[in-house]
Amino acid sequence: MKKLPLLRKLFRENASTFISMLLLVVVPVAVSSTLAYVLYDHQTLLQQLTWWQMGLYFVAVSITMAVALTPTTFVALASGFYLGWSGFPGIVVSYGVAALVGYSLARLIDHGKMMSFLNRFENARNLMQELRAESWSLIFLTRISPVLPFALMNFVLSLLQVNKSKFFVASIVGMLPRTVFFFWIGTQASDILNLLQNPETGGSGKLLMIALIIISIGGLYFVFDRALKKALRNATVKNSENF
Repeated sequence: MKKLPLLRKLFRENASTFISMLLLVVVPVAVSSTLAYVLYDHQTLLQQLTWWQMGLYFVAVSITMAVALTPTTFVALASGFYLGWSGFPGIVVSYGVAALVGYSLARLIDHGKMMSFLNRFENARNLMQELRAESWSLIFLTRISPVLPFALMNFVLSLLQVNKSKFFVASIVGMLPRTVFFFWIGTQASDILNLLQNPETGGSGKLLMIALIIISIGGLYFVFDRALKKALRNATVKNSENF
């Protein structure tokens, strides 16, 4: 019976955090559908960009990905279609910048309230500490998955208060496999609307996506299981020392 009041208190004290997390899931789907038609109606909009225009494009997509206006897959496909491989390094850096911007925005919205709430409970506090120690693996495994929303994961990982430089590098490294794949798909396409609405990944592409999902789920399960066992073991040792 105590769990219900506790959950109510959790949601009440962290309402802005939970609402923001919900929006980070819903908004990218709605916006990307609209942008697909905009790009279709203005197919020359992003063609033959100068270097400074391309730089502005990378800044813009860094912001739109950070605030969940455009999914990362959408950006990779569209960038591959319009920019070709010359734009690939910029997209990789944009992902890292978007991750840092999303991280910072999440910290501003949450103000550490979620972690303060969890720190009231010893087991939860110990688990968060262990997960923070596993932050590189945790970030990499969430980024490698093609189904975990990028902006939402920025928010969730920011709640752990992981190291920013590690967050930046691990985000880029984790996203490289699917970024390369979807960027390549974009370079091969002939129609932007069909590409963005129904990217044809082929049999090998589907196998790659399934493999990345399995690696992500299996790896995250291992990381959480190991962190939980360490947290419980440390709590047991601490309690025995007190007696």
